[in-house]
Amino acid sequence: MSPGAADAPALSGTLIGFDFGEKRLGVAVGETATRLAHPIAAIAEEATEARFAAIARLVAEWHPAGFVVGLPRHRDGGEHEVARLAGKFARRLSARFGLPVAFVDETLTSAEAAARLREAGARGTAKGDLDAHAATLILQSYLDELHRPESPHGRTPS
Repeated sequence: MSPGAADAPALSGTLIGFDFGEKRLGVAVGETATRLAHPIAAIAEEATEARFAAIARLVAEWHPAGFVVGLPRHRDGGEHEVARLAGKFARRLSARFGLPVAFVDETLTSAEAAARLREAGARGTAKGDLDAHAATLILQSYLDELHRPESPHGRTPS
């Protein structure tokens, strides 16, 4: 069962956003009061426990009110194979830290992050930097959506 976006309450306070990948997690932090997201890290651990140990350190540092996870889709709107893994990751996040998780469509965020970094003059950007910037776009998208009158406020994991 997957509740609709309008069924979830809006997250408020400090949020940590993730660009989920099988090899790396891009991580960003943002605040609903300022409506701004910033890249903070890339977690290059592939093992689940090592990833969650790194996330635990970030949770201890930032004390988030919740998480935002990007869900990939194909350009035609169909479900991407990584979406199932991102959903599983989100459920584990929520269970492990006892915090709500919202989802954001992350279609083409990595490509947009790469374009923005190029425009800013970044040359030879590391994959981790790209992932952290993609996480920033995901989280910023959520923060922007919160302040629209017709906002669906994201979804919670099912």
